Amino acid sequence: MSKFWSPAIHSLVPYTPGEQPKVAGLIKLNTNENPYPPAPGVSAALHSFPSERLRLYPDPDAGRLKQALAEDSGLETRQIFVGNGSDEVLALAFMAFFRQNAPLLMPETTYSFYDVYCDLFDIDYRKIPLDQQFRIDLAHYRTPNGGIIFANPNAPTGIALGLDAIRSLLEANTETLVLVDEAYVDFGAESALALVNEFPNLLVVQTFSKSRSLAGMRIGFAFGHPALIEGLERVKNSFNSYPLDMLAIETACAALADRDYFVATCQRIVDTRESAAERLTALGFNVLPSSTNFLFARHPDIPGAELMSYLRSHNILVRHFSKEQIADYLRITVGTDDEMDALVTTLARHPELSSKLSA
Repeated sequence: MSKFWSPAIHSLVPYTPGEQPKVAGLIKLNTNENPYPPAPGVSAALHSFPSERLRLYPDPDAGRLKQALAEDSGLETRQIFVGNGSDEVLALAFMAFFRQNAPLLMPETTYSFYDVYCDLFDIDYRKIPLDQQFRIDLAHYRTPNGGIIFANPNAPTGIALGLDAIRSLLEANTETLVLVDEAYVDFGAESALALVNEFPNLLVVQTFSKSRSLAGMRIGFAFGHPALIEGLERVKNSFNSYPLDMLAIETACAALADRDYFVATCQRIVDTRESAAERLTALGFNVLPSSTNFLFARHPDIPGAELMSYLRSHNILVRHFSKEQIADYLRITVGTDDEMDALVTTLARHPELSSKLSA
């Protein structure tokens, strides 16, 4: 009964995750999952894992994974934090760094979990509109603040900032934390990881969910100055000392070990993305430039909600957001070539589109 809730919970609007359907046979292009399996070593790690070890607690520091991430990134383990998915890493960062006397700055259109964390942790925030091309303009973030957060590439638009723009912001904003959420960085954007040793107020958050095909394992991580990592560890150890289980640590290390597979899979998705974008453009869609594993597209003559329903009726799931600025857009995960072919072919059969194509 809600009468037992804490007062703040009554007004809390939780994050709405993408649908995980229970119906078989759907083409699932709504949650930005990788269409390809994890690296072969992941399966081998799972099959060879001694189940008797599961009676023990995992390493609370996930030292083996931190060492693997250090070797992959060129940083030290004391500059690395790991957590139960990047969502948990972000939540801990909000608690550790953004409960300040000035507002947190974030894009008006971005990952909607940021709003939820601010409401949950009672953080004041201010949203800054994107420009006319749906791009983040960091020049508008040079105002007094209690921190800055943005996704790069941004979600759900898919548009990436260059490293020079991020560097310029960091040079101007030295007294508060700048958090760059890089969930999709491996599909064509520049990582701010290259700036971590230069700017002590920079925290870069990434995930194994997208480019490493491990969404089901919930593995996130962050790079930053050791003092930032210490702050995250303090909050983590006051909340959940064991965020990563043994299987998550094993599979993450196995995925990191096969860089060739990682690079090849990312390139495969990029190639499919560009091909699908061209085909959607030919159907009359406006497709934003993407550096992610999804496309953000609208048709000028057909509402986004109508297109989503039409695709759903043909067993294809895409994501639609009701927010006014983007209500006519669909966010379409890049699937396999066959899945994207089915998407484009189905859209071409839409009564309004097929009549125009045949005219």
